[in-house]
Amino acid sequence: MRPGDLLLTPMGVRFRGRRFPCTVGRCGLSRDKHEGDGATPVGMHEIVGMLYRPDRMARPADWAVPIRPGDLWSDDPGHEDYNLMVSKPYPHSHEVLRRADPLYDLVIITDWNWPRAERGKGSCIFLHRWRRPGYPTAGCVAFRPDHLRWIAGRITMGTRLIVPG
Repeated sequence: MRPGDLLLTPMGVRFRGRRFPCTVGRCGLSRDKHEGDGATPVGMHEIVGMLYRPDRMARPADWAVPIRPGDLWSDDPGHEDYNLMVSKPYPHSHEVLRRADPLYDLVIITDWNWPRAERGKGSCIFLHRWRRPGYPTAGCVAFRPDHLRWIAGRITMGTRLIVPG
């Protein structure tokens, strides 16, 4: 483990000398992640990007990319754009990134099954805002909004999220 890594523990994520409560997938952790299983994948996942809503917040880091109207994330294992950011119109299965709720106002992207996705191994493991404390995700790692902003301001490309299993 490197000093700047995020480490998932039973008590939350440890990062830069602090511990942040978080939630993970509704089905816990998995060594055999697949699309739609509701699990957070075990392993070392590099941070490869950051997206934010410029209409709702200031840029959290100089390398963060704005989420524009029509931005989506493909979660269709049968399509060539599986586990990539795409735009409307996109008739295949996807996640809307510019949501009405604040869940994806700030999204930190990991390299889980990216950039060359293996079909069906799961898509879009993000770090994002939680719905509420203790409420599980579909496989992502979620934080209190102010904690997510603090983390976003201190990570760099290549920071790793370590999920022991």
